[in-house]
Amino acid sequence: MIAVCGGYQLLGKYYRTDEGMIEGLNLLDIYTEQEKERLIGNIILESDLSDIPVAGFENHGGRTYLNGCRPFGKVLYGAGNGGRSGYEGVIYKNVIGTYLHGPLLPKNSRICDYLLERALVRKYGAVRLEKLDDRMEIAANEYIFRRFMRRKGIGVNFCR
Repeated sequence: MIAVCGGYQLLGKYYRTDEGMIEGLNLLDIYTEQEKERLIGNIILESDLSDIPVAGFENHGGRTYLNGCRPFGKVLYGAGNGGRSGYEGVIYKNVIGTYLHGPLLPKNSRICDYLLERALVRKYGAVRLEKLDDRMEIAANEYIFRRFMRRKGIGVNFCR
């Protein structure tokens, strides 16, 4: 499962807003608290789920705290969960929660492959996905990566 933005926030214990508390589904040991400033902009992560950077766009007023849960990735560019932790999203078993808006899966073919493979393994047992020609998707991802990392003045390798 992938849960984006509000869906991500609702996986946790609660979302505290200036208007009150919204109870979450309590599926993960995370919680979110609203702050006045929204975190808006492009974001790039380094994630264990992908051998290339993960690129997306974030737009959220909530700050999500993971309570020791595994993050989806380390922020290379952007704000992430709270703008200060250096991490974005959460991974728990077959669930990814993230603030990365779109288009998340077309921009990140490795994450799409990961989710498809996990779903197929759960349904059918061991599976092996055939490699697809995703050179265009990787080129688009690399373009975004280099564009924003150059803005930040950081020279980081595209692939691990």
